[in-house]
Amino acid sequence: MFGGMGNMGNMAGMMKKVQKLQGEMKKMQEDLKTQTVEVSAGGGAVKIVMNGDKQVQSLTIDPAAVDPQDVEMLQDLISAAVNESIKKVDDMMATEMGKITNGLGLPPGMI
Repeated sequence: MFGGMGNMGNMAGMMKKVQKLQGEMKKMQEDLKTQTVEVSAGGGAVKIVMNGDKQVQSLTIDPAAVDPQDVEMLQDLISAAVNESIKKVDDMMATEMGKITNGLGLPPGMI
């Protein structure tokens, strides 16, 4: 009859863990916003620095890459650099998230 009380205690403990985890995740997300990744494309013709909030901080284009006869190539280089920057930010976030959730024993994708 009183077996349910133990489950309530476990639930309260789990809720505290979840609240702590949420706090850690929020702090991590705030910290990541200040970190940056740098990516270059076309052998350094295009360079992008992006923060953890996926905002481009700087974009550098080598003047030699600006060919009025081949604007399409420059567009492709910029697109490739932006996409790679986003991937690097996602990877950085996944790595940091893994550090927080590693000890919880949750199946992948739960958080």
